[in-house]
Amino acid sequence: MGILLGLIAAIGLLPFAIAIVRLPSGSDADRLGVRSLAASTLLCALAFSLTFFIQEVGLVVPKALVPGLDPILYHNDHDWRGDAPIAELLQGGGAIATLASGLVFLWLAGRIGTARPTRRLFAFWMAFQGLFQSLSQWAVGSLIAGNDVGRALTWLGLGPTARLALLPLAVIGLFAAGRALARCYPFAGHGRNRTTAITLLATLALAIILIIPFRVPREPVEVVLIPLVVHVIGLGWLALGLTATERAGSAAAAPKLAIPAAALLALLAFFQLVLRPGVAF
Repeated sequence: MGILLGLIAAIGLLPFAIAIVRLPSGSDADRLGVRSLAASTLLCALAFSLTFFIQEVGLVVPKALVPGLDPILYHNDHDWRGDAPIAELLQGGGAIATLASGLVFLWLAGRIGTARPTRRLFAFWMAFQGLFQSLSQWAVGSLIAGNDVGRALTWLGLGPTARLALLPLAVIGLFAAGRALARCYPFAGHGRNRTTAITLLATLALAIILIIPFRVPREPVEVVLIPLVVHVIGLGWLALGLTATERAGSAAAAPKLAIPAAALLALLAFFQLVLRPGVAF
């Protein structure tokens, strides 16, 4: 746990602190309206849970193709019966699936026009969650052999020194993701300043509260730890990305609230009623 906390401080809190120092002060005119903040929070929580589902599907489907493995998909995890050495390698499938999702939605986020603010904001948060859920796993796996990526790297024969060499590559990926996401942040027209960074902090913190019902029942630390790690790391690099991009465009129109709220409730029902008992593959 000490290694994990130190890593979060180094690749999450430190970039955010640097960004706060470098970003100019904001004004009241730069603040998001309540409706925009609420919609952004709902879509952030929706995107986290959808991306986590994509990750678990990316872990389950490859195992289902291996003779002797019978995987089960749950709302907050997966498991499998049987034994096959390659199962350890396939633990890296989730990080690959979420990275692919993040890249696809990053491409979409740059192409959805301002006339569709809800879709544009949804694509942005899907890109955020896909990229940072994946890259944070690569960073953690470079130091901790027990996480999914670490287990895959161990199966490939990489020792502690070789895995550690992947950490700088993961940090470069985090930096690139933050820069790319900052360029397509839908509310950048409100300003690229400390007010924007603090608003992102509030959005990500509130979203964790909405994510909790998707992850229970589970050990309390695991319910909160994964979204907390992803959001702290993502916030740091996105805020740092805002310091290196120009303010562009006018303030975005307020996205809709009803559709994100309905989608979040529908997904929660799917998680708790369908996935929670377990779906065998």
